[in-house]
Amino acid sequence: MSETHTTVAPEAPVFPAGRYGRRREPGRRRSKVPAIAALVVLLAALSVISVRLYRQYGDPNYDAQVITYTDITDNQLRLDFRVTVPSGGSAVCLLRARDRAGNEVAREQTTVTAAPGQRHVTVQHRMTTTGRAFIGEVLRCRPPA
Repeated sequence: MSETHTTVAPEAPVFPAGRYGRRREPGRRRSKVPAIAALVVLLAALSVISVRLYRQYGDPNYDAQVITYTDITDNQLRLDFRVTVPSGGSAVCLLRARDRAGNEVAREQTTVTAAPGQRHVTVQHRMTTTGRAFIGEVLRCRPPA
């Protein structure tokens, strides 16, 4: 019957230098610098994305709603829309018209100015199109540059 030892010898085995690769020192910890750097890069990227999305969609002071689009011909469209701006302020709105297939047939930018004390402005804007429009849209309104 052979004996099996259940305990490890007090001395670790000694291997010839360079033969089995480099051994780690016991208790050596990995550096936290790469993890912290990755976290900083991730937070910076998320910050840039959130600022961009807020600028594109998030400012409630500049809200636009399409009321109707009428007078549709092969080369024009009248777009009626309502814009909410800060009291007495102005906004730059980007308008678009599309045909039945969804292709863009007009894109225009217009400035809307509210009277002092007024927050809501109703606008009737005539757009020149390159084909027969099917729908008129207000893509966004933002503060003037």
